[in-house]
Amino acid sequence: MVKGSPSQGLLGTTLGFFFGFAAVSLYGPTAIKFKEAMELTPAMMGFLVAIPALSGSLLRIPFGAWVDTTGGKKPFLILMILSVIGLGGVTMLLNLAYPNNMHGLYGLILFFGFLSGAGIATFSVGIAQTSYWFPKHKQGMALGTYAGLGNLAPGIFSVILPFYLQSFGFISAYFAWFLFLVLGTITYAFIGKNAYYFQYLKLGKTQAESLELSFARGQENFPAGNVKDSLINSAKVKNTWALVALYFTTFGGFIALTAWFPVYWNQLHGFSVLKAGLFTAVFSIIASLVRVYGGKFADKVGGEKVSLISLVLVLLASITLSFDQSVVVGFSTTLLLAIGMGINNAAVFKLVPEYVPKAIGGASGWIGGLGAFGGFAIPPIMGAIASANGKEGYAMGFLVFVVLAIISIAIVLVLKRQHRRIVA
Repeated sequence: MVKGSPSQGLLGTTLGFFFGFAAVSLYGPTAIKFKEAMELTPAMMGFLVAIPALSGSLLRIPFGAWVDTTGGKKPFLILMILSVIGLGGVTMLLNLAYPNNMHGLYGLILFFGFLSGAGIATFSVGIAQTSYWFPKHKQGMALGTYAGLGNLAPGIFSVILPFYLQSFGFISAYFAWFLFLVLGTITYAFIGKNAYYFQYLKLGKTQAESLELSFARGQENFPAGNVKDSLINSAKVKNTWALVALYFTTFGGFIALTAWFPVYWNQLHGFSVLKAGLFTAVFSIIASLVRVYGGKFADKVGGEKVSLISLVLVLLASITLSFDQSVVVGFSTTLLLAIGMGINNAAVFKLVPEYVPKAIGGASGWIGGLGAFGGFAIPPIMGAIASANGKEGYAMGFLVFVVLAIISIAIVLVLKRQHRRIVA
């Protein structure tokens, strides 16, 4: 009567998120093209590369909570379709107006960029959808694998895109990525599966019957209430907001830097678009891959401890990047930053089922949504610092992460102290 398995559920969400995240991978590496065509300031360019993260964060909140009533597949598909419309719109404008007629189109580019960011919002849907498939002792592994492999998209395409641009051109790249996103949407529609509980409900079983039958199949996590209830119940848990702050620093930071690093390497160090893209890709891929192992590590030693270690790495790396402008030290430090961010991202969602077991979807929405808002909020701030301080400002912008890391470390210390009291 029901279809799928935990491994199949994980495959569907991971592929869907990978395709959805790929939709916005063009904006950072191609920001220089928009700057030249529309004569953008650094602050305007920072806002342009950040705009997909705005929808990618805000839409996570309601769509993540929606999983608690539908299982995830329906909201996931809606977000993918919105992203297809956004990327298709940008592609159309570039075909019609680039490069000589782009003046006056900045607002429209931002609008389509906003829609494109819906692909990032699939994250919170996939987190909750995946979480319902797996028992509590495998949450770190499952969610780390989902997010880590899904997050590979911007890194992989940061490698591919510069070569594609050289061979086929700027506009062709947007059209190719648009077709890729359409293919991904169709793929998820066929592969994506809801956990057993939601399948039984769709078949007409009562809530009690669905719970009993799905529990017998190994499902351990179940929703409580509708979308509104899920958001309200999770919002009432104060640790939800602690996790939001931690995720803002490292996942919001990850999205921000994936978009900002091509600008940083180009403007501060004079790298070509190709070289800047490759350096950015290394950061993005390492941050994504380490997230897989960070989840397994958190399963073994605890999410709070792993989070604390990773945030110390983020703090050290951010201090170094703020004051050292050499290429060798800068590149080495970005690797340390990637490791810290990737590990903490895994540790945070290991803690969600422990802190908010009755409203995983709602909590995932708040954490994924407001946390990812950092991807929108941080680049314009870094751009403003660059505008005010000239070339050196591109390095000084990392002081933002110094402040965020210090705040996050303090939050984790409070969580650890709280956890010890509960155990005692």
